[in-house]
Amino acid sequence: MFSLRTQMPRVASLRAFSTSAPRPLAKMQIIGRLADTPELTPTSTGRELIKYTLGVSTGAKDENGNRGVSWFKVASFQPEGAQRDLLLSLPKGTQLFVEAEARMDTYEAQDGSKRSSLNLIQRSFETLSRPRNPGETTEGSA
Repeated sequence: MFSLRTQMPRVASLRAFSTSAPRPLAKMQIIGRLADTPELTPTSTGRELIKYTLGVSTGAKDENGNRGVSWFKVASFQPEGAQRDLLLSLPKGTQLFVEAEARMDTYEAQDGSKRSSLNLIQRSFETLSRPRNPGETTEGSA
């Protein structure tokens, strides 16, 4: 039997997918509900930062019909414009799809112990749905 390998010429070098240098990348995609209305806060450098928390339901429902919730704090340096205004106007309970860069930071707590935290910097977001009754949200329904 004649093998295709013997028919194919060998290539000394493979063509690279990209000519740019590789960069480390840690990215998260999250679908969750806003724990509260996003807030605008100034940084020490004079920039403005939008902070918000997303709740993501996890696991099966318990005997009371509630699921566990994982909470993710997200920061956004969204420039002024329509997207920023939209993000700041979203009410608690709005369901979002967020793409963010993820980074683990280690720091020393006041008690001297080492702690780690996950920092998420939003790169893009999409509103999936708004709450039916913006003033009413149930515990564990994130």
